[in-house]
Amino acid sequence: MPPPPPPLPYTCSLYYGLDHNNFGHVCSLSVLFIQYDAVLLPSCTPSFMVRVMEMLSEEANTQPQTSTHQKEDFSFGKILGEGSFSTVVLAKELATGKEYAMKILEKNHIRKENKVHYVIREKDILSSIDHPFFIKLFFTFQDSHKLYFALSYAKNGELLRYIRKIGSFDETCTRFYAAEIVCALEYLHGMGIIHRDLKPENILLNEEMHIQITDFGTAKQLSSESAQKRANSFVGTAQYVSPELLTEKSACKSSDLWALGCIIYQLVAGLPPFRAGNEYLIFQKIIKLEYDFPEKFFPKAKDLVIRLLSSDPGERLGCEEMGGFDLLKGHVFFETISWGNLPLQTPPKLTPYLPAMAEDDQDFYGNQYEDLLSQMSSLQVFPSSSAQILPMRSRSNIEQYIHDLDSNSFELDLQFSTEEKQLLLQKQISGNPWHQFVENNLIYKMGPVDKRKPNRTYYLMDPSGNADKWCKKIEEVWGTVYH
Repeated sequence: MPPPPPPLPYTCSLYYGLDHNNFGHVCSLSVLFIQYDAVLLPSCTPSFMVRVMEMLSEEANTQPQTSTHQKEDFSFGKILGEGSFSTVVLAKELATGKEYAMKILEKNHIRKENKVHYVIREKDILSSIDHPFFIKLFFTFQDSHKLYFALSYAKNGELLRYIRKIGSFDETCTRFYAAEIVCALEYLHGMGIIHRDLKPENILLNEEMHIQITDFGTAKQLSSESAQKRANSFVGTAQYVSPELLTEKSACKSSDLWALGCIIYQLVAGLPPFRAGNEYLIFQKIIKLEYDFPEKFFPKAKDLVIRLLSSDPGERLGCEEMGGFDLLKGHVFFETISWGNLPLQTPPKLTPYLPAMAEDDQDFYGNQYEDLLSQMSSLQVFPSSSAQILPMRSRSNIEQYIHDLDSNSFELDLQFSTEEKQLLLQKQISGNPWHQFVENNLIYKMGPVDKRKPNRTYYLMDPSGNADKWCKKIEEVWGTVYH
């Protein structure tokens, strides 16, 4: 390790490494707890310590740059997304009118959670990426409390939103967006970078509806100085985690190909292939490669998914051991794709393969629930005040017990007999677009809710103010199952 750098002439301290005026300056990217005595966090790797020391030594002979941006230069609007230690807000530069997705990070929270290395890594990776299928980092700055990343604004939001909105994509749409993800991964892996958290939530759509992959906080830059091919840390989202991360606690480039297989499956089926009641059960299914294809899954897409969802990372189509991305792009599913000018092509209109769930709305499902209920127009309704235990009913009048709640949701009485529940299930299968998500179970209550996720705690809020009725129905279902 090189000796500690000489005292810096232009600042009294680099305490926490984040108090320098210009966050884009090398000096301000130093890891937390670096001071003149070169004390570093124990969690820092030797190679990272060497890198920081070298940067500090170089900085000692230079003058700090003057920050060209500050928060007063922008007007801040709606929240675009929230992460575990950041918030992304729509920001308009007052001088130019240009819009950015401004990622804002709290310094105190970064220090408390020991996440500085993630912040540094994300900035380094974003600064090195120059490809139309990725979010672009334009500049960074900071104030006394916060860090700011000015990112390109993907106006059409998350791919996940559209999967939820229309249910599933037809073959043309699935092929096009899968091809764009393949192109993005080919570029990323060529840079020696693993994303490690590829999922529809991290795939945004720009104004022209092309993809822009985001969220590189858990990405990994593989070392070019060694034969390093794996990243040894557990990151990712349960439904898209590759089996090697569960069994060997390490990810590789092929781990992103596994996630690609999960995403292609989800584009067609509407849900990821591995799902269960909790993360442990999801992980067990992944390790056992336990998943099924729904009926009418596109045969060519099915073959591609099978080749991507291999338990052995070295056998996944597209990995280096299998011939790389040329063979992946040559799969029969992509036979109509013109790879050379994909970013310049006009994306196909999003068309559902399964019945559409709802029209476009900001809350995915909320504003059009009455339209969904109208699809069940053959079901008669009665006031929700009827909560007493009901007598046995004949087949001819079961439907009258399906009733409307506040014109925006409905619930079923739990006192139906087994035979009556089967009749209701048959009607649900034929008339309820949400049935595909409940694994052949009878829906007792449904309605729009808003999701909030402060600090990874999920709050589901009924915009119509009927949270107490949701709680009551949950308690009733719980009592029916366990008593």
